[in-house]
Amino acid sequence: MTAHDLVGVMQRVLMTTLMVGGPIVLSALVVGLVVSIFQAATQINESTLTFVPKLIVVAVVLEVFGPSMVGSLVDLTKFVFAVAASASPVHGG
Repeated sequence: MTAHDLVGVMQRVLMTTLMVGGPIVLSALVVGLVVSIFQAATQINESTLTFVPKLIVVAVVLEVFGPSMVGSLVDLTKFVFAVAASASPVHGG
């Protein structure tokens, strides 16, 4: 495996990480922001008020985007194994 192959694998891994984790993180961020604004406006400081909506939204996002996320991870795994299989073995001396 050359350095070029390794760079290609790492780029693909980072892009897949963003594509899989992005919707979850962004949805939790938006819900947290909305709930924080609501808490600031009403002066309600309840810790479960931030946790439960985030939990529900993340569950919905996983339900909607879960199959495509798993597909992306499977594609990445196939790509990594294909690159590893095409690499010539290192011969030690």
